[in-house]
Amino acid sequence: MTTPHPRAGTKGVPRADRERQILAAAVEEFGRHGYEATTVAAVAARVDVTKALVHQYFGSKQDLYLACLEPVGERLLGAVRTAMAEPGTASRPTPLRVLHGLFTALEGQREAWFVLYDPSLPPGGEAAERAADFRGAIDELAAIGSAELLHKAGADDPLDADALAYAWRGLATALVRWWISRPDESPEAMARRCARLFAAGRVILGGEEGGA
Repeated sequence: MTTPHPRAGTKGVPRADRERQILAAAVEEFGRHGYEATTVAAVAARVDVTKALVHQYFGSKQDLYLACLEPVGERLLGAVRTAMAEPGTASRPTPLRVLHGLFTALEGQREAWFVLYDPSLPPGGEAAERAADFRGAIDELAAIGSAELLHKAGADDPLDADALAYAWRGLATALVRWWISRPDESPEAMARRCARLFAAGRVILGGEEGGA
């Protein structure tokens, strides 16, 4: 009797393993170059398979992007939710917990941030709509966190909270971009660096003496 084999793959690689390889390569390509500039052929070349095989496994370029986006979006959204649900402390306020959670969620696939925050997605398509869903959910959490921080500081203007939430996304994106260029910087080291930067910011903006 013949022993059943795993689902057929290519060059002796089981299909499930090959799909994971393709998705990892696609996340890196979409994250580095954006949806518009990424080609299925480039993804295939990274894994040493044919373009036709990628289409066979995942369908169109948009389908491939969506297959990358879903786990990335869920992972980042989950990291923000978890961080915000934890009790805050003086040494680990909510913004630092959120950043540490994001860095941890991105470790090993740092370019994934730019799969979700990709300005080159064609407007109106399923890819753009699904990415907007994830970003909107994260923005809602950022708005809640911003309002809570401002309330503690005695500032309850809704437009202040909206502006802070908007600035927060830009700050997180800038920090991730910087982090990508420094592969030896761990999530924990990045979190500590952010804590020092925040402390320095309080001194600079508040005119306080001392430092972190």
